Amino acid sequence: MKAFRAAVEARDTDAMEACLADNVVFTSPVAFAPYPGKPLTAAILRGVLRVFENFRYEREIVDGRNHALVFRAEVGGKEIQGCDFLHLDADGLIDEFTVMVRPLSAAQALSEAMGAQFEQIKAEAQMA
Repeated sequence: MKAFRAAVEARDTDAMEACLADNVVFTSPVAFAPYPGKPLTAAILRGVLRVFENFRYEREIVDGRNHALVFRAEVGGKEIQGCDFLHLDADGLIDEFTVMVRPLSAAQALSEAMGAQFEQIKAEAQMA
C-alpha cells in the first residue's frame, strides 16, 4: 500500500487516516483485544508517531490485497523491529491492520510508551 507507506514516512496523519476504511480493525502487538473503527485506529497511529523514533520501513511484501510492511524504530532507547500486516477492502482502504513487534524488551517499552499515551488517544478518538 504505497499511499499508506508514503503517508507514514511523511508523518502525514491526515493522509494516513484517509487510507483507513470506516470499519477498520486495529490489532495491537501489546493489547489483547482489537480496536475497532477509524477514529480509534487513527488516534492510535498518531500516538505511535509520537513514541517511535527513527522510524523507517525496510521492505514491503504484497500478495493481492494483503500487504506486509517491515519496519525498524526505537522506543525508549530500545531498537524495535516489526511488521504492519494490512488487508485492503474492495475500495483499496485498510480494513484490517495488525502489528507484530520484537524483541520482547522493545515490545515492553512500546507497551509502556503507548500506555502513557492512551488517555490522549481515547480523547482524540472521541473528538473525531
